[in-house]
Amino acid sequence: MRIVDLRSDTVTLPTDEMMKAIMNARLGDDQYREDPTVNELQEKAASRLGKEEALLVISGTQANLVSIMSQTRPGDKVILEAESHTYYYEAGGMSAIAGVIPHPVRSRLGVPDPADIERIAQIEHEYHQSKPTLLCLENTHNRAGGTCVTAKQTKELASIAKSYDMKVHVDGARIFNAAVALGTDVRDLTREVDSVTFCLSKGLSCPLGSILAGSREFIEKARKYRQMLGGAMRQAGIIAAPGLIALETMIDRLRDDHENAKRLAEGLVKMEVKIDMERVQTNMVLIDVKQLGTSSVEFISQIEKDGVKASNYGPTTIRMVTHRGIEKDDIQYALDVLNRNIEQMTKS
Repeated sequence: MRIVDLRSDTVTLPTDEMMKAIMNARLGDDQYREDPTVNELQEKAASRLGKEEALLVISGTQANLVSIMSQTRPGDKVILEAESHTYYYEAGGMSAIAGVIPHPVRSRLGVPDPADIERIAQIEHEYHQSKPTLLCLENTHNRAGGTCVTAKQTKELASIAKSYDMKVHVDGARIFNAAVALGTDVRDLTREVDSVTFCLSKGLSCPLGSILAGSREFIEKARKYRQMLGGAMRQAGIIAAPGLIALETMIDRLRDDHENAKRLAEGLVKMEVKIDMERVQTNMVLIDVKQLGTSSVEFISQIEKDGVKASNYGPTTIRMVTHRGIEKDDIQYALDVLNRNIEQMTKS
């Protein structure tokens, strides 16, 4: 049976070029900073993001936690969007391990209101309230549907945070998707922030790994906390090698994923399915199936019988993500399956 897996861009597989790079990678002990492939990736990633240094870690979740630990103290407050990945999907590590208090704020399309950031930053009782010391943003914003935070929005939010002596971290798991969609250099999106991450293992098609970048001082602190979290690595060039290929060959092709997501969304709109097209900015499509008289679990189960896979994003919301390996004809196949099932549901 044909499989069109739209659950996530984490299901991407490394390219043949990446596999050859893994086999031929020059290796050393990264704990001693002697793995030449890791060092090269970190240098190129830092340059690409406009930061002094970068650090290879195992995952985006680890990168976010390391960043929080490096820029806060236990008992500090961290301001972040209420459905951000760091708050919603990272098992409470920021509180359980970093010892900080999350202060979630609502947003529009994943972008917090600057007035809310300023209000929270203005501590009323110095001895009674914890001090906010870090603002976390997410770009693109996963649960908002892959929406972008523009350079202008980032600058405005960062300016407010810094006026209250707060650091700014960007969970940029898919920040290259944002840069491609906005038609800007990724450094325009990172210039005003203190730390930023990106995932190698999503749309960039690497098997694992993430990058954390910031100032030289910040990265030295991050190395300590990576060690604390069990993240010290040895011959990690086998992880870094495909990352180098990704930076050279995988970023521009993200545009194809965005076009396929738009094609999918427009096809669903023709079926009179409820789609918020304002949210279809990168490689994600959120679908509301409530009007079809079904649940997300039931709908996903039905289309999977024909080989189309999607993610459950709520009682009546499903998410579909385009990525390398999904072509135009896969989108058309998925639309045919969706159309057939939607027709059956509306008739019954």
